[in-house]
Amino acid sequence: MTRGIDNHNPGNIDYNPVNKWLGQLPHDKNIEPRFCRFKSAEYGIRALFKLLRNYQSNPKLQLHSVRQIINRYAPPIENNTERYIQFVAEKIGVSVDATISTQDKNVLFALAEGIIQMENGKQPYSDDIFERAFEML
Repeated sequence: MTRGIDNHNPGNIDYNPVNKWLGQLPHDKNIEPRFCRFKSAEYGIRALFKLLRNYQSNPKLQLHSVRQIINRYAPPIENNTERYIQFVAEKIGVSVDATISTQDKNVLFALAEGIIQMENGKQPYSDDIFERAFEML
């Protein structure tokens, strides 16, 4: 298993003490120094959904294309961001600079699935898990 899947954090969301994610386990640097850990995959996917929606709703960010979102989410300092952008855009079925809406459930799911695939090398979660995560929003 990968770190993200083990942590029930398939988006590999960094731990930040300011964020109090629903279902987040207490931070323990000895277990996981960098990333959040969650009670279940549903909570980790829910956090990913919330984060992606925040990228669009936060007036300071206003990220509305796959390119903008992934440049923020997976910066070139740590990632092959251009490959990441291309992969996720193909997953959604849009051009990299097309305006997308994370309010659209299908777009949100495809965006999250692409991120999970890129972060973990696989996307092992069923539609039911995504639905349960979405219902917790």
